[in-house]
Amino acid sequence: MTKKIKNNVYWVGKIDWDLRKFHGDDYSTHKGSTYNAYLIKEKKTVLIDTVWEPFAEEFVENLQKAVDLNSIDAIVINHGEVDHSGALPELMKHIPDTPIYCTAHAVKSLKGQYHQNWDFRVVDTGDTLDIGNGKSLTFVKMAMLHWPDSMAAFLSGDNILFSNDAFGQHYATDKLYNDLVDPCELFTEAVKYYANILTPFSKILQRKLEEVLALKLPIEMIATSHGVIWRDNPLQIVEKYAEWANDYQENQITVIYDTMWNGTKTLAEKIAEGICLADPGVTVKVFHLAHTDPNDVITEVFKSRTVVVGSPTIANSVLHSVAGFLHMMKGLKFKNKKAATFGCYGWSGESPKVLKDLMEDAGFRCMDAGLKNLWNPDEKAKEAALDYGKAIAGF
Repeated sequence: MTKKIKNNVYWVGKIDWDLRKFHGDDYSTHKGSTYNAYLIKEKKTVLIDTVWEPFAEEFVENLQKAVDLNSIDAIVINHGEVDHSGALPELMKHIPDTPIYCTAHAVKSLKGQYHQNWDFRVVDTGDTLDIGNGKSLTFVKMAMLHWPDSMAAFLSGDNILFSNDAFGQHYATDKLYNDLVDPCELFTEAVKYYANILTPFSKILQRKLEEVLALKLPIEMIATSHGVIWRDNPLQIVEKYAEWANDYQENQITVIYDTMWNGTKTLAEKIAEGICLADPGVTVKVFHLAHTDPNDVITEVFKSRTVVVGSPTIANSVLHSVAGFLHMMKGLKFKNKKAATFGCYGWSGESPKVLKDLMEDAGFRCMDAGLKNLWNPDEKAKEAALDYGKAIAGF
């Protein structure tokens, strides 16, 4: 399927309605996704990115309907990850000598994945490719957003920024543009994408946004590699990224736990109740990890000022579901967030201390050594959990 997006620029990507997991099984995609590739037909014909390998043959077949493959003068690969470059080997079977414009790191990535010595043309920030009719592509390196090889390309004249993963969402839609979809759904997926993928690179992103804005590019459209194209006030997502990159938090406290025999669940609910009593203005959310998608919980952690984590003690430690989630949080390198811990036990009671150590290792500032309770909480223990919640609200 080919869709004209502006003048001689066309969308030639793939909508993946069925996708539910991404990056292996590491990222949930409840709304599916799109793999956006673009075709520019000026004096020179340029293809920007491809699609994921399972759709390679379909992609090439559809591309052949839109253009004579032999007329493609250049291929721009903004990022070598397989969801963008996966159809490249199939395409290059037909046009093996077509030059590929990408960063030096992308050359390493593409060679390492596909073991082909194609005609790579290495570009840097500020380099341009004249495509005729007074138009050119200007390249901007976007290293670590979110791979070392990432870049963007700006099309003059049409003023389109092909941003690759930056500003995208895993969001399957045939509407193509941000002004045609539900804005709540769109920003839910956009913040989830940022929280789970780009959070560790926030400081780099702040510098890169400043660099891109300093180029004074007259951006009228941001064509991402996943999800919708931003054409209505496209800089709104740039402004959101600037906000999210600045140690983002809302007035929210999130309680996260797993439980064996519901004692720790009781504590979680009482702690949440105490927080609400002490601060009616704060948003409180409670998640049972065993029953909740971890990427959705990560998004709530991203929005929170304080995160409260609970687990019963097992084998002198914590449940593996909680330990794994905290390992996930550590990798995302959250900044300027607080934490508290809690848990029930029957024998030794180490879980709140173990959780405290793990949270501090993940960069959180913990309130104290945590709340622990022997056996199933009685009324006195429930009252103590309520008071603990009140203390957390003021922390």
